[in-house]
Amino acid sequence: MLVYLLLLWHWLKRALLILFSCWLITILIFKFLPVPFSMVMLEREINAWLSLNFSYASRSAWVELNAISPNMLIAAIAAEDQNFPNHWGFDFQAIESAINQNSASKKPIRGASTITQQVVKNLWLWDGRSWLRKGVEAIMTPIIEVMWSKKRILTIYLNIAEFGEGIFGVEEAAKYYFKKPENQLNAVEAARLAAVLPNPLAYQVKKPSNDLLIRQAWILQQMQQLGDKNFLKKHGFIAD
Repeated sequence: MLVYLLLLWHWLKRALLILFSCWLITILIFKFLPVPFSMVMLEREINAWLSLNFSYASRSAWVELNAISPNMLIAAIAAEDQNFPNHWGFDFQAIESAINQNSASKKPIRGASTITQQVVKNLWLWDGRSWLRKGVEAIMTPIIEVMWSKKRILTIYLNIAEFGEGIFGVEEAAKYYFKKPENQLNAVEAARLAAVLPNPLAYQVKKPSNDLLIRQAWILQQMQQLGDKNFLKKHGFIAD
């Protein structure tokens, strides 16, 4: 029995080493090249096939950071991770605040995942809540912060983020919902797209609920408080 356990452990270590090596290779590749698809896209496709929904298709179109509307850049940061330029993958102040708010509620009402954590989850991991996924995410996140620049993390985030059923990335979302390229999005439109990010399959851009409109208004307010283009210039996301 002990021999079998040692053999199993040996093969498990080899498998983990291979997976880790493959992951490092993709980090280096995606540091320079566009991301063709994410695990979330693949998961959505598989779920559609299993439910015999063969009409489903994940749609995305890659755009570089310098081609993305500043309104969309600041909207995403204001909505999802206002301390993004300053942390190393984890916003401990946001985590503490989320714990305090959630402990006062009967059910979780707030998360504290940073943009970097969301990139790790969306690109390589699986959907849903589990301690295993959170543990793997916690290991991978600081490595991404070291290997990639903040500009690269934000670029990939906005290109693989889900904005609705089969709609991935800001370019595809802008064309689908507003009939324009994303570099022409105004602040209100960008805030609407950013507002659906916490739950893009429940919120609807075209038919916004009252909760979504409230969140959109809050994001617009946060965009102004952060300083819009001045904030982006200060942290090097757009040129002076």
